[in-house]
Amino acid sequence: MSSVRGLKKDIRVITEQVMIDALELGYSLKKEEDKKQVLDIIIELSEKHNDLLSRVNHPDGKENSKLVREHFKSIIDDLLAACNKAYEKLGKLAA
Repeated sequence: MSSVRGLKKDIRVITEQVMIDALELGYSLKKEEDKKQVLDIIIELSEKHNDLLSRVNHPDGKENSKLVREHFKSIIDDLLAACNKAYEKLGKLAA
């Protein structure tokens, strides 16, 4: 990880891209039920985005660099897991 600023930017860019993909899929769907599910995915991802940014701003154990690295690694892992989960849900709707 190069910087906290870079991590925040990565979180924003990655979650925004997933949300854009979800919106594009939502416009192409015919059923209102499916459109509602896409909106729920976007809301869930938005909440995760806010949670991740909050965690970046408040790292655990600031005086111990090992704990800080582990904290930021867990944030990155959670970001990737949330995006993968969102894409899996969107894939099921697209099929």
